[in-house]
This record gives sequence, structure tokens and C-alpha cells, in this order.
Amino acid sequence: QVQLVESGGGLVQPGGSLRLSCAASGLTSSPSAMSWYRQAPGKERELVAAIITLGGMTNYADSVKGRFTISRDNAKNTVSLQMNSLKPEDTAVYYCNVRNFGLFKSEQVDYWGQGTQVTVSS
Repeated sequence: QVQLVESGGGLVQPGGSLRLSCAASGLTSSPSAMSWYRQAPGKERELVAAIITLGGMTNYADSVKGRFTISRDNAKNTVSLQMNSLKPEDTAVYYCNVRNFGLFKSEQVDYWGQGTQVTVSS
């Protein structure tokens, strides 16, 4: 029932910008956090940026600090990722994630978007 719909991916030249958006539907309560992950060919999926629902605290991968900005609209259950000064190494499939935490690890629930391709190339 829960769906995450991503948009904004595409091809961009080095130094360019893209804005990814993710809209979550079917949620019955506010999630603990919303985030963006990415996975490049031959590499593990990695956390790019996350934002906590309560308080709005953000966390970024070192490789994107100062270039990417995550934001959210809790009322609309949307999360965006503004990507500036893009580099070829940013090329990956980007996934939207919604996460709910419980007291125990077994209670954690993740929802994932379908992924959107971001290609940075000249």
C-alpha cells in the first residue's frame, strides 16, 4: 500500500545541478526518517543524506557535504535532494527511503522507491 514515487533524475554535465523529489503515499503515520541512498555499478548502496522527522536534523555522506541539501515537508510526506556541483562520481541510481524505527531492530520497517538514474558526464 505504501508507495514512494521519485522524480528529477537525468543526465547532467559536471558542475551542473539536479533536484530529486520523492513523494510518499499510503503512510498511516509519520515516518522516523526520510533519506536518499545511491548505488553505483559494482558498489554497495550507500546513504547519501537523511533527515529526521522530529526536529529536522540532517546527516550527509562526507562526499556530498557542501554540495547536496536534503529537505522535507512532513505534512506532505515528501523529501527532496538538491544536488549542486555534480561530479562524475555522483553517477548512480538514487533511491528514496522511508524508515520507521522501533525499540528493537526487528521492528524497523523500510520503504523504498523504484530508483532514479543520475548520470553526470560531459
